[in-house]
Amino acid sequence: MTNEISRRTLLGAACCLAASPVVTPVSFAAVPGDNRLVTIVLRGAMDGLALVQPYGDPALPLLRPKLALAPEQGLLDLDGFFGLNPLAEALIPLWRSRELGFVHAISTPYRSGRSHFDGQDMLESGGAALNDERTGWLNRAIASIPRSAERKAIDVTTTSELILSGPNPVDVWSTRADLDMAEDEQMAFVRLYRNDPVFAAAMGDAMDTDMFSDRIYGDERRNAGVAAVARLAAGMLSGEHRIASFTINGWDTHVGQERTFKRPVTDLCTAILTLKANLSPQVWRKTAILAITEFGRTARENGSGGTDHGTGGLAIIAGGAVAGGRVYGTWPGLAETALLDDRDLMPTTDLRQLAAAMLYRQFDVSVSAIDNAIFPGLSFDRSAGYLRA
Repeated sequence: MTNEISRRTLLGAACCLAASPVVTPVSFAAVPGDNRLVTIVLRGAMDGLALVQPYGDPALPLLRPKLALAPEQGLLDLDGFFGLNPLAEALIPLWRSRELGFVHAISTPYRSGRSHFDGQDMLESGGAALNDERTGWLNRAIASIPRSAERKAIDVTTTSELILSGPNPVDVWSTRADLDMAEDEQMAFVRLYRNDPVFAAAMGDAMDTDMFSDRIYGDERRNAGVAAVARLAAGMLSGEHRIASFTINGWDTHVGQERTFKRPVTDLCTAILTLKANLSPQVWRKTAILAITEFGRTARENGSGGTDHGTGGLAIIAGGAVAGGRVYGTWPGLAETALLDDRDLMPTTDLRQLAAAMLYRQFDVSVSAIDNAIFPGLSFDRSAGYLRA
């Protein structure tokens, strides 16, 4: 069941604006208990080998002569083998306080075609193969959380993303008001209706949320929109909601990756740090953030200064509830004989195991529910210590 929150819809009608698809979907959900989970879908296939670089692997500079960094070139050492891209330096305090960690060489079971659409479907459905599931694993999880019948979910978009699609109730909130208007036209409406508090509030909300689309605005306003969405998520999580999920686009870095990687990394840092800044210390301690992408990128850089669609990637975990300060996963190496299909980082961790661990520890979801309803056939391994005891 979907219950659409309509204030921005009414604003669109009042301004006589034509509807258009949401550019950047965002989602939220509510369940019982004090623990929180935030999932951030990184659409476009984030290059995990660029964000957390295995500078201790001698093959890295051979595969990436232009993109690979070393500590003497600004790479931020994490553990003597892996280093964090300096674009994400803002996250280092979280690493030092063990509120940030990474899972390298991770992937969904998707292997067949390196399609964004198929990869994202598998990421969000939690299936073992394409078309295995047509509902989202996060929606299915809501039904398996003890006492979840008394709660509901809220999807912050005009249409539910697959990750929260399914039979469990979801409210809908739009991150785009579709204000297809020039800035001077928007300001005219602001002046015209400044003495109408209801309209003025709705117009302000619409302008803030439209910042999230770089189709209309540049990087600075896009980043402000990311911050606005994260603040909204923090507000929901500070109330009755316990699950949030939203999207950050822009990770498809085929060309000029050294330049194009900066914007989404900045957005990701903004999202995580805004969540922390707007959650009380008590709520932050009970919050786990999981940032995941549909697949990784090729181990070799291409001739356009970028990378292409790959397989093994990286997941980011953050929050007061995570056991951070570590790079998790079995590192397969980047030697030619270790690569998948002679081009990709070999996956050694099933991403569904990581997601299952979050549900198991944060919401007391049973192993039976994980293996049979949420991630059918997974055989969940409870030994991974991604969260604080």
